[in-house]
Amino acid sequence: MPAATHDYYKTLGVERSASQDEIRKSYRKLARKYHPDLNPGDKAAEERFKQVQEAYDVLSDPKKRQTYDQFGFYSEHAQPGPQPGGPGMGFEGFDFSDLFTRAGAAGRAGAGGGPRGAEFSFHDVFSSLFGGRAQRAQERAAPQKGTDLEYALNIDFWQAIRGTQITLNIARQETCSTCGGTGSAGTGTTICPECNGTGTVTQMAGAMRFSLSCPRCGGTGRLRNVCPVCHGDGRISRPDTVEVRIPPGVHTGSRLRVAGKGNAGTMGAPAGDLYITIRVEPHPFFQREGDNINITVPVTVTEASLGAKIEVPTIDGTRALLKVPPGTHSGQKFRMREKGVFNSRKNARGDQIVEVVVQPPKVRDERTKEILRELARLNPEDPRAEIWSQVS
Repeated sequence: MPAATHDYYKTLGVERSASQDEIRKSYRKLARKYHPDLNPGDKAAEERFKQVQEAYDVLSDPKKRQTYDQFGFYSEHAQPGPQPGGPGMGFEGFDFSDLFTRAGAAGRAGAGGGPRGAEFSFHDVFSSLFGGRAQRAQERAAPQKGTDLEYALNIDFWQAIRGTQITLNIARQETCSTCGGTGSAGTGTTICPECNGTGTVTQMAGAMRFSLSCPRCGGTGRLRNVCPVCHGDGRISRPDTVEVRIPPGVHTGSRLRVAGKGNAGTMGAPAGDLYITIRVEPHPFFQREGDNINITVPVTVTEASLGAKIEVPTIDGTRALLKVPPGTHSGQKFRMREKGVFNSRKNARGDQIVEVVVQPPKVRDERTKEILRELARLNPEDPRAEIWSQVS
């Protein structure tokens, strides 16, 4: 049986004593960070995403987590049975020698009067390992909430700024209409062929023989008539259409929750949720930074020197007047209040930051050249004089 190659707690960045809420929050944060749709072509991020998913799958399930904490691994495919290779091997190649060593030590401690040694039981060890399938059979018979779904959505700049309505086509598990989610074709049952109705089976571990709960019927000795459509799962996979409202002001990395649109639960349990991770396409002119919008506009030498009122575009689709004071330098920035992105959580808008770039005139005739020469004679200051004073 495979041993754990990763420390699941370390993978999710939580302590071993972390609560389910802490594990869930850490998983969602890491899933957003390493999601393949947000890291196209990044194999390292894709591998990290798989590790995070694997760790969360085990640690989010209390019973799987208990097994992992007890043995340092978790496997859905471990099956008991005799194996070649010596008396220490009896569980798909799993080495029981360490368990035997600890059992012997516990037994010796018990012989000395320690309570822990007196409580140790080989039956408990093998029951916890071999009883896994029976436990899972019992879990399947109990109602289980549906799992959540993740969906990566690309939208353009204007959809993010103004908000929009999106129709998504997703594949999700829905309650089987044939059996109503019970997984059974009727009310009748049949005798379990694996235990012949006794509810127990015999398992071998090397030379040892154990009588355990039947893994197929969960110890009941009876099997229900399985639904021919969902094959006993109570759910079937099918495409679904989901209408999603994208609020104004979302940005790359925003995560939206659509309640009840994950996979259906079993035996009438509630469905999971659909989580949508947003990626916003950039705009060639408007550059977004948080709730602020940055733009760059050109001004003439005359406008920069004498001052002027110029029109600049805004994300509202209108033109706003910006006052450029006399003596403005190229690269100088001006703030236009509440002309940025609306933030629904703050119920406020950001600002628009305008950077001006002074453009020299295009000299097309001699008259222009004469004016510029005259300007140079009237303003003989050397703009690089301060530089020379600092380097000399």
